[in-house]
Amino acid sequence: MYKDNELIIRTLKEQDLNQLWEFIFKEDNPEWKQWDARYYPHASKSYDNFLKDSNQWVDQVDRWAIEYKGKLIGTVSYYWEHEPSLWLETGIVIYDASNRGQHIGRRALSLWISHLFNTLPLVRVGLTTWSGNEPMIKVAENLGMQMEARIRKVRLYNDYYYDSIRMGILREEWDKLNKFELE
Repeated sequence: MYKDNELIIRTLKEQDLNQLWEFIFKEDNPEWKQWDARYYPHASKSYDNFLKDSNQWVDQVDRWAIEYKGKLIGTVSYYWEHEPSLWLETGIVIYDASNRGQHIGRRALSLWISHLFNTLPLVRVGLTTWSGNEPMIKVAENLGMQMEARIRKVRLYNDYYYDSIRMGILREEWDKLNKFELE
């Protein structure tokens, strides 16, 4: 786990599953989905169906909990764009809107990127978002990420085309800016 005062990122546990389901799958159109890849469909599912996939959530290396003041509020994650070349992309979702605008996401993503560089032989960590998610772009810029690509008009949502934004930071750049110790 990593900790920054009252903010913790840690592996997800079985006791987190009910809260995760409520955040992610209880509703067809949860509020957080306005920011997280709106162009991909999202659907609710029953708690029992969610539990069938619990092994995709509990104690995974690629998806952790964001806990703030003792409450689960979001997740950080990564996926391999191309694992043989160690091309990794990261992501973050703050599900509870009352926790946005307080720099919690920036702090959690900073801890997560430090974790990724500390535990994987990465040269770069990337983050892909869409041009409609300006808060995420600002978070990435504040962490020292650079815009590496703007693929114009490839994300169609509500009859409007948005750009795909690719941002990234190299290990040597990160090391100059940040140091967190694993607890």
